[in-house]
Amino acid sequence: MLHRLTISELTARLARREVSARDAMQACLDQVARVDGEIKAFISHNPADALAQADAADKAIAAGADFTQQPLLGVPIALKDVLAVQDQPLNCCSKILGKFTSPYDATVVTRLKAAGAIIFGRLNMDEFAMGSSTENSAYQTTRNPWDTARIPGGSSGGSAAAVAADECIASLGSDTGGSIRQPAALCGCVGMKPTYGRVSRYGLVAFASSLDQIGPFTKDVRDAATVLEVISGHDPRDATSIPQPVPRYTQALTGDIKGLRLGLPKEFMVGGLDPEVKRAVDAAVTHFQSLGATIHEVSLPHTDHDVAVYYIIATAEASANLARFDGVRYGARLEGSDPLEMYGNTRGAGFGAEVKRRIILGTYVLSSGYYDAYYLRAQKVRTLIRQDYLRAFEQVDAIVTPTTPTPAFRLGEKAGDPLQMYLSDIFTIGCNLAGIPGLSLPCGFAANPEGKNPQAKLPIGLQLLGKPFGEETLLRLAHAYEQTTPWHREHAL
Repeated sequence: MLHRLTISELTARLARREVSARDAMQACLDQVARVDGEIKAFISHNPADALAQADAADKAIAAGADFTQQPLLGVPIALKDVLAVQDQPLNCCSKILGKFTSPYDATVVTRLKAAGAIIFGRLNMDEFAMGSSTENSAYQTTRNPWDTARIPGGSSGGSAAAVAADECIASLGSDTGGSIRQPAALCGCVGMKPTYGRVSRYGLVAFASSLDQIGPFTKDVRDAATVLEVISGHDPRDATSIPQPVPRYTQALTGDIKGLRLGLPKEFMVGGLDPEVKRAVDAAVTHFQSLGATIHEVSLPHTDHDVAVYYIIATAEASANLARFDGVRYGARLEGSDPLEMYGNTRGAGFGAEVKRRIILGTYVLSSGYYDAYYLRAQKVRTLIRQDYLRAFEQVDAIVTPTTPTPAFRLGEKAGDPLQMYLSDIFTIGCNLAGIPGLSLPCGFAANPEGKNPQAKLPIGLQLLGKPFGEETLLRLAHAYEQTTPWHREHAL
């Protein structure tokens, strides 16, 4: 049962020499072998390398390694297939990268390794992180561990499903418009999107450079604080990384939230919100009040424009970032009679339908004659959206919303309707546009009468949004809620 432990539980047992890192790693590998044929969270993993890392961790522990200096020593952590790990495949779940192998480590990977983590496995995702259901992967469709007929969310669906299915102790994903928080909500785990610039993007394959952030998926809030503390901090190799000191996030988990002010945005309680989601979020707000927080209504008047602004800015940046995948320098290549035909053949065969859709849309909004009407106007409205949040944070310490409008939907249910799929992220997009931190944690369950198992239930996520670099407050609030509710103790499998 070692694979079901949290980071803090596992490291405590490792420090007392009650278990070995090899035992913990083997337990995770056994769970992958047991369940991943159905869950399909991993697209690849190397058991021999993982066990070699575990043996090295055991030697370090035997030599008296200090867990305060290496808080992830011996902890198996898996990565979304968008993060570079030296000598491991890096495909972004796309055909266009072929058999590309990363020549270097992402900064977050370097920091995880320095903290003692065992890095193993590549996790499934929507191709180039474009999607909300992990149905856009070129390899396979990941399934929700709570009901394998349903999606795990996206684009980091593999990262969320692997944690929910106890195939790893924690994982990393990326969040451009909700791609950590939305799958965390649908799979019943904790997902944290840090402030833009808090975590280095060096070694993250870019989707939309002004929106992308890397963050953790964990089994509880304390683990999220632990991983965030490790991966945060300034990095001179990322020009958008901000030289801000990294707090001891775990020390913020006091359980005391008396006097903290929580904002409820009136624009977020919209039509289309599932009644069970609304009931769970309302109950969570009442629970925060019982813990001593005060509730205030706030307004984010430009919320209606979030989705439109996001799908102009994100696609514009994607069309520029994905121009590098051309068959010339690396990745797959389909020959043609001239370079232009080769370029068209390579990209035509290498990119999936959703990626092509976004490249076309992004190229259009950047084109001559439309740039001012679309892209420039979207950037101006983005500024208004950020100002809405900053004004709200003059009145409150954090904002509370649903993470998603509904629980996990069925596989294929929205695959033919891109607009409905895009609206899955309606509550998460504003956080990225504003560059603020966001966290999702479990706040209840919805009934699932149509599931394979009539007793099965579907997780519901609560989203907390904070001031720029206000991760400590979010973690403090989330931890106080989590420790006085039962939701985090439930297991999918």
